[in-house]
Amino acid sequence: MKATVSEDCIGCGLCESTCPEVFSIGDEGTAEVIVDEVPEENEDSAQEAADNCPVSAITVE
Repeated sequence: MKATVSEDCIGCGLCESTCPEVFSIGDEGTAEVIVDEVPEENEDSAQEAADNCPVSAITVE
């Protein structure tokens, strides 16, 4: 499973607070994925972060 963050990200930090093992707010103030593959134990929280993103900038597949 891989996660991606589009350029639509507004940097609200919800994904980082929901799944800090996968997402971080980068130097430019927007979210970034910090792992190549989402660890199996974090798949549910990564999907929760995608589902709750206010601008639908996160894709997990």
